[in-house]
Amino acid sequence: MISYAKGTVKSILSARKGVTEIEVEIGRENFKAINYDFLTGQVAVGDSVLLNTTAQDLKLGSGGYHFVVSVNCGESFIAENAPGHIMKLRYTPLQFAVLSAEEEDSPYHSIFNNFSGLGRKPVIIGELHSMVAPAVFGVKRNRPKLKVSYIMTDGGALPLSFSKTVKYLKENNLIDGTVTYGQAFGGDIEAVNIYTALISAFEILHSDVAVVAMGPGITGTGTEYGFSGIEQGPIIDAVNNLGGLPIFIPRISFADKRKRHCGISHHSITVLNKVAMSSANIVVPKFSGNKFDCIQKQIDENTLNQKHKIIYVDELEKLTQDLLSFDFKLSTMGRGIDKDAEFFITAAAAGYYASSI
Repeated sequence: MISYAKGTVKSILSARKGVTEIEVEIGRENFKAINYDFLTGQVAVGDSVLLNTTAQDLKLGSGGYHFVVSVNCGESFIAENAPGHIMKLRYTPLQFAVLSAEEEDSPYHSIFNNFSGLGRKPVIIGELHSMVAPAVFGVKRNRPKLKVSYIMTDGGALPLSFSKTVKYLKENNLIDGTVTYGQAFGGDIEAVNIYTALISAFEILHSDVAVVAMGPGITGTGTEYGFSGIEQGPIIDAVNNLGGLPIFIPRISFADKRKRHCGISHHSITVLNKVAMSSANIVVPKFSGNKFDCIQKQIDENTLNQKHKIIYVDELEKLTQDLLSFDFKLSTMGRGIDKDAEFFITAAAAGYYASSI
């Protein structure tokens, strides 16, 4: 069931392309909320809004926001006519059409019929959205002139505009373009699936390196297969099927209190051992002492090196300095680089390796 509440807009907190963050009053309490301008129209102080409060009512997070369902309920909102016939948020009250790169009305339609292969170009594959920035930093600090694109899957947040990470990366010219596929939307290029998203990244955006990861937020259940990051397996296979080079970021942490996520997360092991049907290059930094011993033991016990190629990277000081050279606050599960350095260094190492190919 969906939980709704009516509120009044008290102030505009911030605005970026497609998104307005607002403060709303419900009863006598104030809350933060997100309005997606192209879905529900512009919002102003004093407007009456209908809010989806489900995630916050369940204490699930969602970035600490309610979400606007409609503005000034009862008034019409007519969107501007735009090309495209591919529906996103299909069969929901908020479904809308986009022009996907593949469809016949697209100027890029012929590219997909004439495509021959990715030519072993590197594709960095991460589980969490918090891996995107450090992976891009690893690429750009090593080879600043490489063109990098970000492909957002539909495993987490669906609107690309929700991501403050992407906003920062684009404003600082660290990524050259974005692609959203499946039910995710808002990229520079819209695509139907991971295959056409990859083709778009390299043939339309002319990327040297692509980073693929879900938007903010991940679903997990504490079970072997019950997490949205399992999508990495089919992504590895798609990259191989198209002739690219899959570079996998293992989820590594020694700060997570959950045993199943200590060292190499069980999520990564499941994807690599039981879901991906083909091989990937797994980038592993050479951490010192017991931490590296723990990771190596997991690699051996799960025979990851028999199916996949393990790439060891030992430039830890350089990677750390690369991460610290950007005025961007790195965070994963509420932890910054000071508390979970291995997580971010691993993602940066994947970018560093990809840039050196």
